[in-house]
Amino acid sequence: MTRRAGADLRHIDTWLFDLDNTLYPLESGLAARMEPRITDYVVKVTGLERGEAYALQKRYLAAHGLTLAGLMLEHGVDPDDFHAQFHDVSLDCLARDETLRAALARLPGRRLIFTNADAVHAARVVERLGLGGLFEDVFHIGSTAFAPKPSPRAFERIVAAHAIRPATTAFFEDAERNLAPAAELGMTTVLVGAHADDSTAPFVQYRTPRLEPFLAAARIDRRR
Repeated sequence: MTRRAGADLRHIDTWLFDLDNTLYPLESGLAARMEPRITDYVVKVTGLERGEAYALQKRYLAAHGLTLAGLMLEHGVDPDDFHAQFHDVSLDCLARDETLRAALARLPGRRLIFTNADAVHAARVVERLGLGGLFEDVFHIGSTAFAPKPSPRAFERIVAAHAIRPATTAFFEDAERNLAPAAELGMTTVLVGAHADDSTAPFVQYRTPRLEPFLAAARIDRRR
């Protein structure tokens, strides 16, 4: 099912949301501000020339789901030191989103954030978007013991921590591959982003360029 209008989500009582490039669009430019800092850090840790460091950064991302995971495994990086470089990144490219807040607020049951970012970054973004108080928990990279999505261990840990029933859970993500383990568990999967309609992955059930109109149009069970 590919169309975003009127998705039948009446069976859903737990709503999982990725954070970056899902609750706000990639086009905001925040990712473009953060990526050079990752490269700077790889240069500092490895001593590589910048182009080589960038290539290594992308290899770790592809192999481990997160550049940090590769840096921890191969270079013994302290995750707190890594994350500290992002805590002063300006969020002025993001704005309070009242329409998204209303679309999220109408959803019955629990809302959770499931992110590969750290707790500080997640809290800053949620506050900037004006979405405070809507989520039961932020399950961040520290919550998973630094097992990033799409690792099955990350999903096992959030399912156990929140007694999640996959059959009544929807997961919203901008990274297609992160939806595969969710689908294997039996979750309803929604790919979000400008690229979403181009996806042909069989484990993606719904696709939408933007989160808010999809949520606003979805059929839900208000009795939950």
